[in-house]
Amino acid sequence: MRARKNRRKSVKRRTSLPRFKVNWRSLLLPPTLLALAFAALISSRELLDRPISELIIDATFQRVSAIQIEAAVAPELERGFVSIDLRDLKERVEEIDWVDTVNVGRVWPDRIVVRVAEHRAAARWGQNGLLNTRGQLFTKSSRYTFPELPSLSGPEGSEGEVARLYLAVRGRLAEAHLALKAFSMDPRGALSLVLEGGQQIRLGRDQVEARLARFFDVAAPALSAEFHRIDYIDLRYTNGFAVGWHTQPEAEVVASSGAAPSG
Repeated sequence: MRARKNRRKSVKRRTSLPRFKVNWRSLLLPPTLLALAFAALISSRELLDRPISELIIDATFQRVSAIQIEAAVAPELERGFVSIDLRDLKERVEEIDWVDTVNVGRVWPDRIVVRVAEHRAAARWGQNGLLNTRGQLFTKSSRYTFPELPSLSGPEGSEGEVARLYLAVRGRLAEAHLALKAFSMDPRGALSLVLEGGQQIRLGRDQVEARLARFFDVAAPALSAEFHRIDYIDLRYTNGFAVGWHTQPEAEVVASSGAAPSG
């Protein structure tokens, strides 16, 4: 008797998905409706794009006048409220001398607002240039002289470095009750300060920040009683400084390492 083997057959079940009929024609708008929708869009834009009736200028008006701003934006104001190019409007105002930052915007239904902040002059640069409080040279030919501001100078392209050092040092000068008259960099890159009393502070090219620290922490306190007699203070020494006096022809070395001044 033969044993009968039961065989199992694996059957994959097929899942039938429901079918939907889509009437694509019903989803397409007739050409007439499309034309009406487009016409409505154009009409609504024309209704919104009304002529600009008012220009509002928000500024301090110290160096920049309202007339300058109006003249700069006048060509753009011929366009409508929606179609006016605010970016172009902003760029036109930014080209005005003394303008630092500009913000423009729309005010419904037909007004344009222009907000202007002017540069704040922190120092003079060269003959007629001016640096702002961030050390940026914002004009090379200022009509104003500002004799009360310190004079900074240096080779072309050095204004950023000179301004950075000046901005870093002016606070410490105020703490030491000293005022800066001039700060300059020569063609070799050597830096020097001239104080309001006429004293020259020679810093050289190297380790400028360390030498400034030595001036404020050591030289200025040690010489405060005799500061009016000083012609110059030379900080280009390894561990000290030299002082030149108005009353004697040669410098007196104070706390010096004995080495000659370096760069």
